Amino acid sequence: MKFLLMLIVLACPFLATSCDDDETEAAPKPTFVFVHGTFADESAWQLIKPKLEQAGYSVVAFNLPAHGTDPTPVSKANFELYVSTVVQKINAISGKVVLLGHSMGGMVVTQVAEQIPAKIEKLVYLCAFLPKNGQTLYELASSDTESLLGRSLHPEADGLTASLPPNVLVQVFAVDAPEAIQKEVAKTRPEPLAVFAAKASLTDANFGKIPKYYIKTLKDEGVTPTLQQRMIDGYPGKIAKIYTMNTSHSPYWAKPDELVTILKEIN
Repeated sequence: MKFLLMLIVLACPFLATSCDDDETEAAPKPTFVFVHGTFADESAWQLIKPKLEQAGYSVVAFNLPAHGTDPTPVSKANFELYVSTVVQKINAISGKVVLLGHSMGGMVVTQVAEQIPAKIEKLVYLCAFLPKNGQTLYELASSDTESLLGRSLHPEADGLTASLPPNVLVQVFAVDAPEAIQKEVAKTRPEPLAVFAAKASLTDANFGKIPKYYIKTLKDEGVTPTLQQRMIDGYPGKIAKIYTMNTSHSPYWAKPDELVTILKEIN
């Protein structure tokens, strides 16, 4: 009897360890929510979404209003609608999410995080605008004197949108992407302008407490490395980790495998 009790005592730590391991393995992986940028839509994530899903992650990607196939009239497309669209998507998901914004999407995810901080586990900025309280997209973009975007933007007759010449679209968004993607990028629809004037309204209590990660793109002619670094420097000690990718403004097309590896490491 004493021998049997001794065996049970000795076995308990191993059984406990085994149970802990099983619980760890069973823990669900976080849900990624992807928010695209200007002159883009949900197709931006077509190469990385399946790779993450194959690795066990859930991925939610969609069109912002008046982008891609979304039917919202451009007269209704504004920053508040972008933010509320993302908030609705996140609130429909059980648990917290990892929220990623690309380019202009950085403005959107920043304001979303301010509104629903309890739903955001981490924020990821993919060569994205990272505003301070009170800053606008126009203020940040116009300060980027090395960017091709500002000097190439062409206002449309409707007064609500602007377009870029096809060669500039490819140069900025797809110069290092496959040829088939370059052809699609060159046909991108005009971009609503209302979002450019909206001010970020942020607090330390909400947006400030969420862990933030930044992925810099070193060959970026849209949001240049100079501006990216300046925005990062605006949050000294507040960025959990900074990654770099040797790509243009669309690393999800140029180096999807490398981007997936980074996202897995963040989570």
